[in-house]
Amino acid sequence: MGESTKITVEGKNSMENAIKVAFATKDMQTINAHFGGAKEFVVYKVSKEGYELSEVIKTDTDEMVGDDKTDFKVKALKGVNIMYCESIGGTAAAKVIRGGINPMKVQEAEPIEKVLKELVVMLNDNPPPWVNKIMNVTLDVDPRLERWTVE
Repeated sequence: MGESTKITVEGKNSMENAIKVAFATKDMQTINAHFGGAKEFVVYKVSKEGYELSEVIKTDTDEMVGDDKTDFKVKALKGVNIMYCESIGGTAAAKVIRGGINPMKVQEAEPIEKVLKELVVMLNDNPPPWVNKIMNVTLDVDPRLERWTVE
């Protein structure tokens, strides 16, 4: 059967409203794995202050078949808010979403550190409402409403 190993990294744990972001990777540095074929997910906590390594989740689903592989990976990623991968099938994406994880595909292999830095900038600028919801941030005014304001 499948085997999952979670290696937790001790960090400062001082990040408020941090989101957990997982990256499907073959080398721990690049988003370069298909969700279904990923044997490792490196997970970071990301906040407005920066990011820190949270854990590495190793999944071995070689002996599993069909939907069992996807279900197993979704359970292993429990608690993750966003998962980046090189590709993911429609059925798997639906299961990931039902598991409370937002799947994100990259067009081509990208360095994880680059995406982490972009996420920090986005969190400090104007994050989309779904990210604010994950971070438990409530806004008095939705900035999208400015588009429809009549002067």
